[in-house]
Amino acid sequence: MSEEERRHSVASEAYLIQDEQLRAEAEARNGLIQFDRACSMIVDAIEKGEGWKLRPSAILTLHRAALEGISSYAGNFRPAGVAISGSAHKPADAHLVPELIEDLCDYVNGHWDDRTAIHLSSYIMWRLNWIHPFSDGNGRTSRMVSYLVLSVRLGMLLPGRNTIPDQIVDNRHPYFDALEDADRSAADGELDLGKMEELIENMLAKQLMGVMESATGKHFLSGDEGN
Repeated sequence: MSEEERRHSVASEAYLIQDEQLRAEAEARNGLIQFDRACSMIVDAIEKGEGWKLRPSAILTLHRAALEGISSYAGNFRPAGVAISGSAHKPADAHLVPELIEDLCDYVNGHWDDRTAIHLSSYIMWRLNWIHPFSDGNGRTSRMVSYLVLSVRLGMLLPGRNTIPDQIVDNRHPYFDALEDADRSAADGELDLGKMEELIENMLAKQLMGVMESATGKHFLSGDEGN
């Protein structure tokens, strides 16, 4: 099974673009739009200050940006069940999704001050994929919401061109492994996000390291390059 096929949603999807090449091109365009929308939300949240909360509407907005013009379900929770190919995890029934999303937001907002930015972003990255609230675009949306919360919690629009979402797209294997590791621990009743936290921590360092390299003209070894 290829990396593209791992953890891919298997659902009844209402695509508005049937041609796969044209759909891929639209997804690439929407990816840029989604990132720009997330950046605007980060800036607005930072300006708002302590009153900002993660809301289901923010998650739906970022999903809509990714799937607008591609799926008739853009910006809406899935209407039916879904399976994840290449994963033993079975997402919750569709009628439970809205409540699970509210619980996710409550966790983030309730632990805003006593959990690290890395933990909160890791939790979102895993939990949104675990809920799998959409017929398509779950991975894209979870990565962008995770990045949104990471940035807002740190109080800055993170610099660097090689962003965390881009790094995941370039190499999905560690990301999939971290999701599956968290899935297994959750199924055993003892959630462990250690692998996901380590992954995001390393990717954040790589993103910020790119700024240093641009500023100094020097190349710095990342943690994985040094091993």
